[in-house]
Amino acid sequence: MSVLARSVGNAFRNKVRTGAVVAVLAVAIGLALSMLVANQAVAAKVAELNASVGTVLTVNPAGGQGFEGGGEPLTAEQAATAAAVPNVSTVVGTKALRLRNAAEAAAQAGAGTQAGGPGGGQGGPGGQTTTTLTTSLTAAIDAGTLGNRNQAGQETTGSNGTTQPARTMSLPITATGIGAEVDSTGKALTITEGSGLGDYTSESANALLGTTLAEKNGLKVGSTFTINDKTFTVAGLFDAGTTFGNNALYVTLPSAQTLASLPGELSTMIVTVDSMENVDSAKTALQAALGTDKADVTQGQRNLETAVSSLDSVKNISLIAFIAALGTAGLIILLIMVMLVRERRREIGVLKAIGAPNRTIGLQFVLEALVVVAMGSVVGAAVASLASGSIASALISSNSTTTTAAPTGRGVPGGAAGFPGGAGLPQGGPFGGASQLLTTVTASASPGVIAAGIAAVFGVAIIGALVPALLTARIRPIEVLRGE
Repeated sequence: MSVLARSVGNAFRNKVRTGAVVAVLAVAIGLALSMLVANQAVAAKVAELNASVGTVLTVNPAGGQGFEGGGEPLTAEQAATAAAVPNVSTVVGTKALRLRNAAEAAAQAGAGTQAGGPGGGQGGPGGQTTTTLTTSLTAAIDAGTLGNRNQAGQETTGSNGTTQPARTMSLPITATGIGAEVDSTGKALTITEGSGLGDYTSESANALLGTTLAEKNGLKVGSTFTINDKTFTVAGLFDAGTTFGNNALYVTLPSAQTLASLPGELSTMIVTVDSMENVDSAKTALQAALGTDKADVTQGQRNLETAVSSLDSVKNISLIAFIAALGTAGLIILLIMVMLVRERRREIGVLKAIGAPNRTIGLQFVLEALVVVAMGSVVGAAVASLASGSIASALISSNSTTTTAAPTGRGVPGGAAGFPGGAGLPQGGPFGGASQLLTTVTASASPGVIAAGIAAVFGVAIIGALVPALLTARIRPIEVLRGE
């Protein structure tokens, strides 16, 4: 009988014990694989945040802050100055617009109410210079209690001294003229249908619409709508990931400047630095080049430092848990194989007496251990596939409850509350505006990760089985046979 066949037969010699060992190993291996999957998912998220967010700086007009801010708008010349700063890789200028439904604006004007609504003129949320225009589109978000409460202060006083309450109005639509196919954080736009706008530095009659805004207005790729009586064609649809962000549209920067009748004027600039190590020095150099009296430079997602730090903690915890679970599996194998060696002393003695070398006997025990581990790995992989997502979420959730985020301002990261995907971030919670990004950590048991984990388990199993295998070399056939 071959060594492999004898090993497989020995593994099933006591089916009850083998089943119990496989069950215990499956739990340990499943936990180890789940932790490895969680570790890989969190590591990928940290790398994504560091690459796409951690190197972004936002430049706003100096003194611009919410509705009370002031200062002078940014210019194309300042964008060129920013691009020349060392370690700056790209500079994307933007122009923020706020759109009101034309029919509603006309009705409000006839009733003597302000069409712009809160922040409808210059100085919109987050320090942006915004311009209110009319459009054929209807906002995809209902005002609801919060929207009506925010507009409740717009009451009017008639000639007879009576006060009229503000009318219920729909929310404005956020429109952004942008110089590249990115969102307000510098990340590439997620276009779900159609295509981009092509050359973002040239005037165009095409636009990108948020998915919910397009659905609300019954538009699809190829449909048309108007802004200030100018017709635009829907070139593509994007998904910003938030309800607020999808109640928005993008046009090219020159198109937005033309609509606002403000050529060369920028609301803000998105500056990307070549590496995280150069962010602080680039920020200082950028502020010096633009002037503290002309521009405010902020790290676009400074409040994410706490979130990234917490994710690093989760990554370390999951790695430690993976190693602990792997060590537990190895210890189980070691104890089981030591027990088997002791039980089979007579069998080992007989084999050695008839000339079986230590190598062959040791290999038999190693293969027997691997058979049991293989069965445990199959069950453990199934457990990891089902439980890894929940375990990763639990780790992040439990860790976030003990972490306090850095304080944030009125706006969202980079002060870009008027941008698609900007004001949709909650300010409460342990991570402030970063909490929503943590919920996007997706742990999926990919074949590569599972294979790597199982390879590590087999490595530990071999080590655990070698120890009792070496004990076989100490068994002297004459002593075993004399005892019998």
